[in-house]
Amino acid sequence: MSALEKSMHLGRLPSRPPLPGNGGNQSGAKMRMGPGRKRDFSPVSWSQYFESMEDVEIQNETGKDSFRVYKSGSEGPVLLLLHGGGHSALSWAVFTAAIISRVQCRIVALDLRGHGETKVKNSEDLSAETMAKDIGNVVEAMYGDLPPPIMLIGHSMGGAIAVHTAASNLVPSLLGLCVIDVVEGTAMDALNSMQNFLRGRPKTFKSLENAIEWSVKSGQIRNLESARVSMVGQVKECEGITSPEGSKSVVEGIIEEDEDDEEGSESVNKRKKEDDMETKKDHPYTWRIELAKTEKYWDGWFRGLSNLFLSCTIPKLLLLAGVDRLDKDLTIGQMQGKFQMQVLPQCGHAVHEDAPDKVAEAVATFLIRNRFAEPIGGFQCVFPGC
Repeated sequence: MSALEKSMHLGRLPSRPPLPGNGGNQSGAKMRMGPGRKRDFSPVSWSQYFESMEDVEIQNETGKDSFRVYKSGSEGPVLLLLHGGGHSALSWAVFTAAIISRVQCRIVALDLRGHGETKVKNSEDLSAETMAKDIGNVVEAMYGDLPPPIMLIGHSMGGAIAVHTAASNLVPSLLGLCVIDVVEGTAMDALNSMQNFLRGRPKTFKSLENAIEWSVKSGQIRNLESARVSMVGQVKECEGITSPEGSKSVVEGIIEEDEDDEEGSESVNKRKKEDDMETKKDHPYTWRIELAKTEKYWDGWFRGLSNLFLSCTIPKLLLLAGVDRLDKDLTIGQMQGKFQMQVLPQCGHAVHEDAPDKVAEAVATFLIRNRFAEPIGGFQCVFPGC
């Protein structure tokens, strides 16, 4: 969730905002360039990183839901990738290219409900239970009764959903579980500050290039290559000014309601609508999802997450941007060898976007160590000390 992701699930506390860029090419180059050296913030298509895209239809009581997935690879275990709140499957684009070149595997990156290009009847139900069921339904729709070996990999909110999915045994062929930068203790501590993070970020952008530039210069995504493909899944063109709840217009984050029954309100509302249209003309892009409205689900994503993670009997990997993320339960579990852990410094909260090669190396090593996949291209495992 970007800003949200940073603070919330993310376990990234608001007192430690990410710096705009540091640490090599992957962690972000310098934000200020010399005269005549202009950075390219133009968007890049998903097709440069994934081999194919499809919409998986799920039949339910109320009709059909359609889940967007991006895929690569034809052999080996399936790595089912779950993005963080506010992001989309495109956040895994650069990681996909990196992991496919290291181990024999198949990639399925999914737009969760309410995000990206996925279309569901009830896009506002982002409860952990509902989203975990979505994962099971998509796997069944794609592979039937005999799914291939699957490893769940989730970042932030997606990491929490991966844990709930694994703990509920919704993927029968589950091989392993990888959670990226989400820890119950720090996430719960940060919940009260998430709304401030959301209010502090821009509500609209003049163009896709403007959105990509903001994401990099703000430190939300420290890797320009990833931002150019990922931000396309986070923002959308401004559409009409009405919503299902009634006649509301969102202008720079302020919701204004029409009250035609009040004296003199018609002319006021007319001026508001005219202002709205002018604002959208100047700032034609806005966020795809209003994260502030998902607040009622935040607690359910993270409360009890550490013990739920530890209770999963499959091999587990925890990737963190900093060792300070560990809470008491995970610290004890790590000392007891209940999961493998690796800290990837010089990263912001979006670890897999900031340092896709390092995350790919860690995941590839985990897969080979557990004999889930075969190395390709001469990839050599590097076994970390922690």
